[in-house]
Amino acid sequence: MPAESLQIRVDDLSAGDVIALLEEHLADMYATSPPECVHALDVDKLKAPDITFFAARSGYKLLGCIALKHLNAADAEIKSMRTPASARRTGTGKRLLEHVIDYATNTGYQSLWLETGSMDFFAPARQLYQRYGFQFCGPFADYKSDPNSCFMCKTL
Repeated sequence: MPAESLQIRVDDLSAGDVIALLEEHLADMYATSPPECVHALDVDKLKAPDITFFAARSGYKLLGCIALKHLNAADAEIKSMRTPASARRTGTGKRLLEHVIDYATNTGYQSLWLETGSMDFFAPARQLYQRYGFQFCGPFADYKSDPNSCFMCKTL
């Protein structure tokens, strides 16, 4: 997939393919984590006014999504970063992360935070975040310390 063919735009979470990707995301989260440790948001919660949701497409084909949750004037949290299996290892995840880092910087946030799983399933995500300067940290916002979670932060 040529880089120029990927378009990342704010999305209203109404398209069937976006909903299906998010349902797949939630299913994977519940399959790999105890239910009380799943922090992924469903479609309705991603439509909250404090969240900006982005979809990545090449033409009409959905290649991924990512969301940014406003925590306060200085801080935002990355939520629901996902690519379908067919788009993994194509650079789409990197492009989504770069887009949200640029968006957060241009919006005036000073730091980005995220929670991801501690299990092997999440190792590729943790590695990607580390390559982009995210460092492991303690719980933030309303999160509590949990052996199933890893918390990361990046100063912008």
